[in-house]
Amino acid sequence: MFEEPMFEDRLDAARRLLDLLDRYRGSGAVVLGIPRGGVPMAALIAEGLGADLDVLLVHKLPAPGNPEVAIGAVDETGRVWRHPAAQTLGVSEEYVAAQARRELQRLEQRRERYSRGRPAIPLEGKTVIVVDDGVATGSTLIAGLRAVRRMQPAKLVTAVGVAPTDTLQRLRDEADEVVCAYDTDRFYAVGAFFNNFAPVDDEEVTRLLERRSTPSSPSKDSSYA
Repeated sequence: MFEEPMFEDRLDAARRLLDLLDRYRGSGAVVLGIPRGGVPMAALIAEGLGADLDVLLVHKLPAPGNPEVAIGAVDETGRVWRHPAAQTLGVSEEYVAAQARRELQRLEQRRERYSRGRPAIPLEGKTVIVVDDGVATGSTLIAGLRAVRRMQPAKLVTAVGVAPTDTLQRLRDEADEVVCAYDTDRFYAVGAFFNNFAPVDDEEVTRLLERRSTPSSPSKDSSYA
C-alpha cells in the first residue's frame, strides 16, 4: 500500500505552494505554468500573488520504445536539453533531432491555441515563478528554466508540488530558488501523490489563461475551486 502523504488534488498542492511563496505577493512577478497539469496550479498561485499568468512551453523527448522515459526536452526556440540518460541509453543524435522537430511543431500549435493572438509576457528584469505539479527526472522543467534564463529575468524561481530529492538538487543548479511542497526519497509517479490527478485538457488551459489575462489585486483567498 502507498504510505506517503498525498495531496487531495493539484489545487491543494498549489495552496501549499502559495503559502511558501507569500513573500512575492504584490511584487510584480510573472507566474508560468507548464502545461497541462502545472497551469491550474499556476493560475491559483498567480491570483493569490496578484501576478501575471502565462505558460512555459516545453516538451519532453521520449526514449526509443519507451515514451514514459524522458531523454531530454525541447523548448519553443528549438533548443534541446539532453538528460544524461540519453548517452547511457545510446540514443543517436539523429533520433534526438527528429524527436525535437516533431515536438517543436506541437509546441508551436499549442502556443497558438492557448494564446489566441496574445503575445507572450516579457520576462526581462522580472521575478519569474515557474510552476509544475511534479517532476520525476526534471528534464522538461530544466529545459524550461534554461529557456527562461535566456530571457534575463531578475530572479528565477521554480515551484513544484512533489519531486525526488536528487531531482531537486539538479533544479537548484538552474533556478535561483526552488520551492517544493513535498520532497521525498521514495518517489513513484507524480500522480501517486495526489488523490485526484485528473487530466487537464487544452480547453481548461485556455480558459485559465484568458481569465488571468488582466491580473487582479493580491488576495489571500483564491477563488479557484
